[in-house]
Amino acid sequence: STLNRVRKKDQFEMAEDLKLIYRSPNKEIALKMFQQFQSKCSREYPREVQSLANELDVLLTFMDDPSSIRSVIYTTNAIERTIKEIRKRLKPMNSLSSLEAAEKVVYLTIQYFNEKWAGRKLRGFAEAQEALERMFEERYC
Repeated sequence: STLNRVRKKDQFEMAEDLKLIYRSPNKEIALKMFQQFQSKCSREYPREVQSLANELDVLLTFMDDPSSIRSVIYTTNAIERTIKEIRKRLKPMNSLSSLEAAEKVVYLTIQYFNEKWAGRKLRGFAEAQEALERMFEERYC
């Protein structure tokens, strides 16, 4: 992450500036907000800002989708939580007898979370579901 290379005292402010970009109502405004971010931060963090600028089209790909589904498709909390749990479960097992043993731990952890989260819906998914169904029908039906 770009913020990992930023001094602690600047991380909060930079994160707030980045939120203005990804919470923009459309891509044009997001690009304007990035230009403001770039002019503000590039003197102190030129490599980090350039890194974001180089990948900006990819980073803002979700802006091409309807606003009702954006937060549902760009959140990674469930993925990050699963990876953290896998690491937590593998760490005490300093040496596993084989690759298959490690794969089994990973598989069982993922199965556990699939069952645990099967009935849950992401916040905002009810609103996004209609848009996703419409997009699916337009593309595949």
